[in-house]
Amino acid sequence: MKSGSRTLFRWTFTLLVAAGAMLASRAFAQTTPAAGPYKIVNSTQTMGTGGIDYVYADNDNRRLYVARGNQVLVFDEDTLQQVGAIPNARARGEAVDPISNHGFCSSSPVVMWDAKTLETIKTIEVQGGPDAILYEPLTERIYVLSHRAPNVTVIDGKDGKVAGTIDLGGAPEQAQSDGEGHMYIDLEDKDQIAVVDVKTLKVTAHFDLAGKGGGPGGLGLDAKNHILFAMCHEPATCVVLSAVDGKILATLPIGNGTDGGGFNPATMEAFSSQGDGTLTIIKEKSPTSFEVEQTVQTKPRAKTCTLDTKNNRIILIAVERAAPAPGAPAAPAAPANPEQRGGRRGGGDRGGPGPLDIIVVGR
Repeated sequence: MKSGSRTLFRWTFTLLVAAGAMLASRAFAQTTPAAGPYKIVNSTQTMGTGGIDYVYADNDNRRLYVARGNQVLVFDEDTLQQVGAIPNARARGEAVDPISNHGFCSSSPVVMWDAKTLETIKTIEVQGGPDAILYEPLTERIYVLSHRAPNVTVIDGKDGKVAGTIDLGGAPEQAQSDGEGHMYIDLEDKDQIAVVDVKTLKVTAHFDLAGKGGGPGGLGLDAKNHILFAMCHEPATCVVLSAVDGKILATLPIGNGTDGGGFNPATMEAFSSQGDGTLTIIKEKSPTSFEVEQTVQTKPRAKTCTLDTKNNRIILIAVERAAPAPGAPAAPAAPANPEQRGGRRGGGDRGGPGPLDIIVVGR
């Protein structure tokens, strides 16, 4: 074969291979199904005693924390099997500093432990009534929230020393950090989002929900696009607003009794867990376009949640009432909607003996 003919043959062969690969790729894409709807993909029950509030996923160490009664229960995040407990910790929430590998819970005093060994390191005296808790990555500090003063106690994640306190001007419920110096905290009794400078520990702004939603419980944050998702009780609404200036971008319906929320940047979805036994998934189609993508049936009272970032799954918890002894009167059912009871709208479940449900929702 002449040199020119060989060159033409090679080019023709290369083009045929490329075309075949392209056709095969298109055929594969056409036969590969799109991601299916969310559903319960795993669940487990653990008997115990005491109320619950928040659930927290330590995704680096693949552990799941649930405060119940006088201890913090620790589960394997993948198998849902219990692997330990933090004793003497009557808490509501949990957080882990992934740099120091120190865990903390919102108890009084705050308990600090080694996230690898689960051994208690120390206790930290704080004021107010510890409730929600959050790790802030820029300063490597733990934020302990309280409905009464001081509204925030800030703790160094490395040594457990109190770095300061913050007056928010209202009762905080849930918080989110953008990792760039801003902490956003919803104020349940003021229908506002407080913005905190994490370096100065000062409030720099209050974003008002302007009557679009009241009693914000859960909170999600798209840090890349600077968008907040405030999950509200009155009415049952997600108020979407700019994290830059507080401008309201949209409102969307959610279920009743929200007490937890978040945002998954991997799927561009916000989510809200509700006491009426639903999980609302909101799709961010663009920074200006949002829609309710799905409402997942979970279990009544499963109103707090956390995100498994490895598997893009949402984990919820609930406590079921134990059956009364023969002849004993049944305990009154707790309302699915927290507005029907006094006190904190999204208050923790004060349940007695009964199974703890861990529910995993994914695709």
